Amino acid sequence: TLTGAGKRFNKDWIFNQLDFQFEQGKHYALIGNNGSGKSTLLQIIAGYSSLSKGTITWGSFDTHTIFQQISIAAPYLELVEEFTTMEQFEFHAKFKKMNSDLNYTQIIELIGLKNAANKQIRYFSSGMKQRLKLALAIFADAPILLLDEPCSNLDKEGYELYHYLIHNYALHKLIIVGSNDPQEYSFCKEQISLMDYKTVEI
Repeated sequence: TLTGAGKRFNKDWIFNQLDFQFEQGKHYALIGNNGSGKSTLLQIIAGYSSLSKGTITWGSFDTHTIFQQISIAAPYLELVEEFTTMEQFEFHAKFKKMNSDLNYTQIIELIGLKNAANKQIRYFSSGMKQRLKLALAIFADAPILLLDEPCSNLDKEGYELYHYLIHNYALHKLIIVGSNDPQEYSFCKEQISLMDYKTVEI
């Protein structure tokens, strides 16, 4: 729940006076021009950044362990380049429990990286890295899924994979997508335009 939420960099308000309650199991799209604050708001919801004003609460979740309840995929998040695909999954699972329905080998095959399971991530294309980031987020055993420009660097097959993963493994979660591409948030029934929260304060 966001109440009177605002974020300012120097004297410029990225967004201001935002009141909204996200509900478990529903799907939301954050839309707006480049620089409107989509990524910033997702980072605040994830606990990576703080508000300049207002409050954010995560319901009954403990604020000290909220990171365990949230998974996120974003172009600016880094993978460990020296790890193989399998090692990245094993490392990730030490911080965040993974979905037990599929094992890592099955997930890697599902996202089209079977032949790269033992390949160092540094040798991956940008599209391969994005597939891996999506899988780590979607298959995390966390009720909140944040997706920032989730199809960045993906080709047509990548888009199809993204929608397959969402519809088969993530629709039970609270999903918040930050994007300007309707194909990335076509399954979201609610849209929040951050352009509506640009009030200026002196």
